Amino acid sequence: MATTALLVLDLIGTFAFALNGALTALRATRLDIVGVITLGMITALGGGTIRDVFLDALPPATFLDWRYLAVAAGGGLIAFLTGHHLERINGTINVLDAAGLSLFAVTGALKAVDLGFGPAQAVIVGAITGVGGGTLRDVLIRQVPSVLSSGLYAVPALVGATVVVLADVLDARGPVAAIGAAAVCFAIRMLGVHFDVNAPFPPGERRRER
Repeated sequence: MATTALLVLDLIGTFAFALNGALTALRATRLDIVGVITLGMITALGGGTIRDVFLDALPPATFLDWRYLAVAAGGGLIAFLTGHHLERINGTINVLDAAGLSLFAVTGALKAVDLGFGPAQAVIVGAITGVGGGTLRDVLIRQVPSVLSSGLYAVPALVGATVVVLADVLDARGPVAAIGAAAVCFAIRMLGVHFDVNAPFPPGERRRER
């Protein structure tokens, strides 16, 4: 039951990332169906693929289970066909995207811990799992990655990964700790979205923009 629930949540997160990534690509540039679906899949699967390469866990898990590829491609296709309608439920997509970020940050960190990586390295791997796909997408459409320039995105991923790694260090690892860490990540991300909070900019940056 626990394994099945984790798989379902993982696939939901993958789908949400694919939708969000494809919609972001559509807003940013003119793409055909191949481009939209490809960028949606890269957003959804890129972070996990980078994680597995870093951890030398090859071939990457997303290529061992066809369901990940199918769900990611499906999300990209839906965004291509109904992108103008999906803009109306952007809030719902943001919630799913935050849930995916939270899950991937936590599971990525736990996988690094299981493979014997130190706490600091595991936190970094967890954050990369959460934000890596979106970063690859932005690079491909020639934008400064949004994770580096706006919004609270990397920060909640780092916090969520840190919480679950600390729980492991304190021998408190378990479903409750994982869910709690994901909830913390989710809450920080949604607060950032709701209140339009950004990570700090360099001193004077906002004055120059004005």
